[in-house]
Amino acid sequence: MVRIFLPLSLLSTVTLVVALVLGLAIDDPKVLDKTVQAGVQYHFLAALAALVFSTLVHAIVLTYFMGTGRWIEETSTAYRLGPELYARSKSLKYQTIPAMVGCFALLIVTGALGAAADPAAPMHWRGGFGLSAATIHLTAALVTVVANLAVNYLEFRALERNGEIIDEVLTRVKRIRLEKGLAV
Repeated sequence: MVRIFLPLSLLSTVTLVVALVLGLAIDDPKVLDKTVQAGVQYHFLAALAALVFSTLVHAIVLTYFMGTGRWIEETSTAYRLGPELYARSKSLKYQTIPAMVGCFALLIVTGALGAAADPAAPMHWRGGFGLSAATIHLTAALVTVVANLAVNYLEFRALERNGEIIDEVLTRVKRIRLEKGLAV
């Protein structure tokens, strides 16, 4: 899974950075020039793609943990390996889930702040805390990119450790099957 996760997480980060750069390239979104409005549209579409793709990557990791957790549990029961391997895998999953959910929430909030900061939106939010809506959106976007990188690293480490647990299960099962004269 680590081999699959690395390029997906890299691509996820690249899409977030592209959306960020496209947003920074917009000088004044209030200008009704076609070039400026095309930049706004490209930023919006890139940001939407980044949100969906980043969410997909986190969902793949969660699905992987659900599937391998179930496999480890069933294999441990069938071969009487004890509960510790399943408990370790389960612990990794539950340590990773809050970070994934937090990252997903940041992605949604950043998108919502971007929509609210759009001067063409029917709701005219001016910002808060002495900051413009665009500044708040930019700050949220920067935090989201950094948080996504941190969560990707956390997921990578958890996937590596879960892979070690799977290898240990396979080693124990192989030893048991060889001891019983069963095919390996």
